[in-house]
Parts: sequence; structure tokens; C-alpha cells
Amino acid sequence: MLLKTFGWSFVITALGLVAAVFYGGWTAFGVVAILVVLEISLSFDNAVINAGILKKMNAFWQKIFLTIGVLVAVFGMRLIFPVLIVSISAKIGPFSAVDLAITDKDRYQELVTDAHPSIAAFGGMFLLMIFLDFIFEDRDIQWLKWIERPLAKLGKVDMLSVCIALIVLLVSSMTFAAHAHQHGGVHADKAQTVLIAGIAGLITYLVVGGLSGYFEDKLEEEEEAEEEAEKAAERRGKPVILLAGRAAFFMFLYLEVLDASFSFDGVIGAFAITNDIVLMALGLGIGAMYVRSLTVYLVRQGTLDDYVYLEHGAHYAIGALSILLLVTIQYEIPEVITGLIGVVLIALSFWSSVRRNRALEAEGERPAVEKTGVS
Repeated sequence: MLLKTFGWSFVITALGLVAAVFYGGWTAFGVVAILVVLEISLSFDNAVINAGILKKMNAFWQKIFLTIGVLVAVFGMRLIFPVLIVSISAKIGPFSAVDLAITDKDRYQELVTDAHPSIAAFGGMFLLMIFLDFIFEDRDIQWLKWIERPLAKLGKVDMLSVCIALIVLLVSSMTFAAHAHQHGGVHADKAQTVLIAGIAGLITYLVVGGLSGYFEDKLEEEEEAEEEAEKAAERRGKPVILLAGRAAFFMFLYLEVLDASFSFDGVIGAFAITNDIVLMALGLGIGAMYVRSLTVYLVRQGTLDDYVYLEHGAHYAIGALSILLLVTIQYEIPEVITGLIGVVLIALSFWSSVRRNRALEAEGERPAVEKTGVS
């Protein structure tokens, strides 16, 4: 079961890590491995939502999503989007950015280093808003209750996340941006650049968040309508019909748009680990494969909430990456440190989830897993 579901992901992982070693040695291997872990963790909520939709589609459209959909996810968001960010920030063409990254690493690093303040401000604001909106939301399940309970009460204040993000941006532009690190070890005043890029990141989050919220609301409405239809079909003794044809096609398009919106945090978070778009493509591409495999696994197992604290750990990692990105406007931070901070937070949340499950099982409170039998 496990090998059948994750087989291709394992193969792509092996090929990707070998390619990383040939490209940049064992340092590149470590960076790609960290990116894979972060992408999987940050996209866990994506896999959960995908699974909820995918189980309604017939076998043919499930296979389409897991084949063509993978190409769109890997080559669209995980490869093209990072290139566009570097291209816009460094003011060079997308093809030139890729060519320099492969053929002239020194020149590429110069351009990206000089453009890093704008990339860091854009990404830092986007990730910070994700973290703030999560931490200020009142949730039934809380991981670090001593932090999350008081912050959930504060979250009742309207627009608090936006206000805090703007304050952080203002402080960053007056401190880190005033002595922004540039190529050659020199520093320059990039306050205006950081302010503009940070506001752009904030606007991007609000747009993407609005679209995601709209899609989630539509999904909830559709699920309620489908539950009623299923109950009516059961009362009449008729089988529940899975989506096919035009309905499945539009659901497939919907899934791809949803996947793109959920991919922003992983892609932008990758810039806190490395500026190398080749390593990003390898790490995020491998991670995208696991997200697809995880989606299938969740559908087949019929369980979506085994590790309840993993979402918390991923968002704490996002918060840490957002602050680190803003700090790197002025100071250089080794890639291993930025990567391991996120991985440690996610690992701790995973272990806390396992301990919680064991405690519930010992008390006899945890419900048994019901398998769906989807193939």
C-alpha cells in the first residue's frame, strides 16, 4: 500500500537528491532535503483539502489529477513562479535568470544578492500574514495553549494582523533596510525598496487569501449539498455517483487553482532557505510529488486528521521564516540554520501529535479509522 502510493515519489526523491549532489555537492543535497521537508509540511493542509475533493471524482479523473496535475503543480508554481520572482526583483528576463543560475553562478548570485531586500520584504510580509492570521484565530485544538489562548482572544480585534504586519514592515524599513546587505559586503539604504516590496507582499496575501477563502466557502456549500443528496440517494436505495465528465473537468480546474494558491507559502518560504532557483525547483518539485501521494494516501485511508498539531508546527515554521527573511535584509544567515529551525518546529509538532494519539488510544477515546476503499 505504502510503496504503491509513494513509489514514484521515492523514485523522484532519489533522482532529485542525486542531481543536487552533482549540481552543488553535499551542501546542495542538504538544502534540497530541507526544502522537501518544508514543502511537504507547509502543503499538508493542501493535501487534506485535495483529498476531500478528489474522493468525489471517479478513477479516471483521479488519475488525471495525479499525472497532468503533477506537471502543472511542479512546472507551474514550483519552477516558473520562483523564476518570475527572481526575474522581477533582479530586473532581468526569466530565461536570463535561468541561464545565469546554471552557467554563471557568480553573476547570478550578485544580482540576487542585490535584489534580496525586495525579495525578503515581499516574502516576509506574505509569510508573516499567514502566521498572524493563524495564531490569532480561535481554534478548538491548540498546541501551545499558553501562547495560543491569549492570542486567540486578541484576535477578536478587527484587522489586528494587518496592523501588526505594517508595524513590522515599518520597523524593518527603518532598521534592517537602512543598512541592507549587498554584493561585495557593502551596505546600502533600501528603505523605499523594502517598503514597496513589503506592501506588495501584503496585497498579494490579501488577494490570494481572499480567493482561497472564496473557494473554501464554495467547497463547504457543495459538501453540504452533496451530503443531502447522498442521504436522499441512500434512502431511495441508489448508489452515490462519483463526479465524471464535465463536472469532473471543472472540479479538476478548481483543484489546480486551489493548489496554486496554497503553494505560495511554500515557494516564498523557500527564499528564506536559498536564492538558487535550481535547488528550489528540485526541492519544491520533490515536495509537490509527496503532496500528491499524500493526497491519494489520505483518500484511501479515509483519515485526514491523524496529526492535529502538524498544521500548528507548519505555521510556527512560517512565522520563524518570515522573521528570518526580514533579518536577512541586513545580515547573512546560513541556509542550514534557517532550514533547520523550520524542520525542528515541524518535527516537534509531529511528535506532539503522535503522543496525543497514543494518550487518546490509551484512554479509549480516539475513533477507529474508517477506510474508504478508493483505488
